[in-house]
Amino acid sequence: MSGLGVIMLVHTALNRAGQVARHWTASGCPVVIHVDRKVSTKTYDEFVAACADDPLIRFSDRHVCNWGGWGIVAASQSAGALMLETFPDVHHIYLSSGACLPLRPVDELVNYLAARPRVDFIESATTADVSWTIGGLDQERFTLRFPFSWRKQRKLFDAYVKLQRALGMRRRIPEGLVPHMGSQWWCLTRQTLSAILQDPNRRIYDRYFRRVWIPDESYFQTLARLYSTHIESRSLTLSKFDYQGRPHIFYDDHLQLLRRSDCFVARKVWPSADRLYQAFLTDQAGAMKPTEPNPSKIDRVFSKAVERRTRGRDGLYMQSRFPRHGNENGLTSSSYAVFQGFAELFEDFEPWLANVTGTRVHGHLFAPDRAEFAGGETIINGGLSDCATLRDYNATAFISNLIWNTRGEKQCFQFGPADTQKINWFLARDKNAQISVITGAWAIPLFRSNRNFADIRAEAARLQQIETKQLEILSSVWTKARVRTWSLADFVEAPGEPLQTVVEETGTIPTNHLTEAPKMVDLTGFGKFLQNLKNQGMHPYLMGDFPPDDVFANRVRPYRKPYLVQ
Repeated sequence: MSGLGVIMLVHTALNRAGQVARHWTASGCPVVIHVDRKVSTKTYDEFVAACADDPLIRFSDRHVCNWGGWGIVAASQSAGALMLETFPDVHHIYLSSGACLPLRPVDELVNYLAARPRVDFIESATTADVSWTIGGLDQERFTLRFPFSWRKQRKLFDAYVKLQRALGMRRRIPEGLVPHMGSQWWCLTRQTLSAILQDPNRRIYDRYFRRVWIPDESYFQTLARLYSTHIESRSLTLSKFDYQGRPHIFYDDHLQLLRRSDCFVARKVWPSADRLYQAFLTDQAGAMKPTEPNPSKIDRVFSKAVERRTRGRDGLYMQSRFPRHGNENGLTSSSYAVFQGFAELFEDFEPWLANVTGTRVHGHLFAPDRAEFAGGETIINGGLSDCATLRDYNATAFISNLIWNTRGEKQCFQFGPADTQKINWFLARDKNAQISVITGAWAIPLFRSNRNFADIRAEAARLQQIETKQLEILSSVWTKARVRTWSLADFVEAPGEPLQTVVEETGTIPTNHLTEAPKMVDLTGFGKFLQNLKNQGMHPYLMGDFPPDDVFANRVRPYRKPYLVQ
């Protein structure tokens, strides 16, 4: 008989538990099985009868095992006592569950433990040394009382915790105990386990831990510190947990992942993972290499899974897990550029920008009547329609979908104060947005229009008020977008450098110097137009210091680089 004994805590999938138990006994390891008392008597009797032909399988007294309850500790105690009494040759006792699956030949684990006859493998750390406690209770789980189930009586649980805190109620920790925590799946030596179970103060310890929250993660972990001569604070069982403290379940497609772990046992394996059970229970000779267990080999995979589960992918929104405001993992999936005032100042600006930058350049995506997609399209990638009503129903989802559905191709679009303004804060908060603004350029279409001046003045006042509020948002401390602003006067006076800058930042094609530039609209008389607005009582201040004598339109300026054609 082997020097290793195995305790199995079983509550479901009894057929798989029996299969694994016979796998252990086939290598000479005795097995003591505890079946949850919640399992029906008929099912339990059938399971016992099915295992009756194996002399190395025993069944311990049954207890009700609820999550986080004392029953799991009581079950481990009963099974451990039966193991020590029935199999005197056992020197290590390995605690496992019915969902645990041996990953390596049992003989390797037996030899590994035989080479370490005095070592207890149990994760055991003080509350100050662990960061994985879930539920907001660490040291308090040892000093408060928990008569109510956290899962089934959550309101009573929380209310009683608050009451104890308010009244300053504290439990006294038994003298000599320093609470420790860790995984419930341990492997203890006979000497340590027997010392725990036969301690003269056991009744005191048991009474205390009955009211500790989740005692199966602290009872043996604490008491082992009193008796063990050599503890390795780690579990030989591979178990991974998500951000909510729930165990990851291993399926058939995790086969290669489990092989890479080099661990002896894995928990928690799906009962219907036929491929895993076939590979590890019947083909163990070539399943794993004899080496030190190293679960860190697959930690990166699980860390990535947790990150994907909790944060998602940049710019991807799911109906099942729509993020709270401010908790998004990136508002959009890739960078894009927003131009304000350029299409008003330059003729055919959009095709020119597309040509020099290699990007897809749209018109005013948030124009009041429709979304002006590039090339006059009415439907774009992902079935996005140019319908303004659909777009404005959820403007942020519209732009997020547009960027997500066109991944691999950078998007640019025009914007202005005449467009739907619901999107302003979204653009400002998006780190992927590059926003270039020529302030006051909205006045150029008004200047070139054939409208009554009274109407022009009213519209100019409205647009200036909208753009002022937008600029306040873009200069907010919450803004994460890359924002560049120029007044219309500053831009017109020296357009070369700003154009070069925005092209270099926007383009996907390497551009050292511009060899061609868009044609600027004729601004003759624009200065007088602004002066007329002032004379009519409307002060157009966002354009900058635009001279009323048309000096910008009339003078010929020498350019260092031939980028601009007027």
